[in-house]
Amino acid sequence: MSFTDAERGYLGTQRLGRLATVQPDGTPQVSPVGFSLNHELGTIDIGGFSMSTSQKYRNVTVDPRVAFVVDDIASIEPWRVRCLEVRGVAEAVPDPSEPAPGRDRSLIRIHPRRIISFGLDQPDTEPHLLTPRTRNVT
Repeated sequence: MSFTDAERGYLGTQRLGRLATVQPDGTPQVSPVGFSLNHELGTIDIGGFSMSTSQKYRNVTVDPRVAFVVDDIASIEPWRVRCLEVRGVAEAVPDPSEPAPGRDRSLIRIHPRRIISFGLDQPDTEPHLLTPRTRNVT
């Protein structure tokens, strides 16, 4: 499994992330997206309305490099930020059925290559002493 217990737990409490893809002209595109953790494959799956006709879906069919971020503020006093960044490659998974107008089950599936987390597994550490956890995924 590519995600730690703390990372899986955190992702299970969040509903919104930001997906960065590369457009054909090389510029980045960032989109807020809903997501789910695919426990079986160890991937992040992103679906949505008319996914197969979206720019982000088309982007990953041309250039599969992506970054995905989920973050929040766990508390204000003390200031405590949590985040998880996944860098990897994405695949455009087409809807296996005949989609209804405006809705299809196509998705973007992110295969992690690098995971960076912060503030997820150090709840008793002073906020200014927190350190990022970074690792490559094979």
